[in-house]
Amino acid sequence: MYKIAKEFQFDACHMLDGHKGKCHNLHGHTYRLIVEISDELRPHGSSKEMVMDFADIKTIINQSIISQLDHAYLYDASNSNECKIAALLQQMQRKVFAFPCRTTAEGMSRFIFNQLSDKLPVSKITLWETPTSYCEYQQS
Repeated sequence: MYKIAKEFQFDACHMLDGHKGKCHNLHGHTYRLIVEISDELRPHGSSKEMVMDFADIKTIINQSIISQLDHAYLYDASNSNECKIAALLQQMQRKVFAFPCRTTAEGMSRFIFNQLSDKLPVSKITLWETPTSYCEYQQS
């Protein structure tokens, strides 16, 4: 079994409504996303002896994740205050993206893993929220 990874970066803003710390306020991050996939080497074709072509990984992740999240307001679809902000931004024709969970590094990592798992043999997601803080998510 081989593991390969590709790194991405995107900028977004969010808030953690009800959080006791400063992340209660609207703020932004430059996120670093590392997608690790695990599989056997391909036996045939142009990707012979590769787990997967890095260009193919890039295309899938850009279409499935990055294009939706980059420069967007990320919000928890179950939080009424965060939804009010999203509605206002949508009225102003601004980019928003609803998560089915709180927009913590933990929730976002799990969501990204699940979104990609039917497209790629994902083994781990690492999401850096700041240069010194990250979350890893993998299914056991």
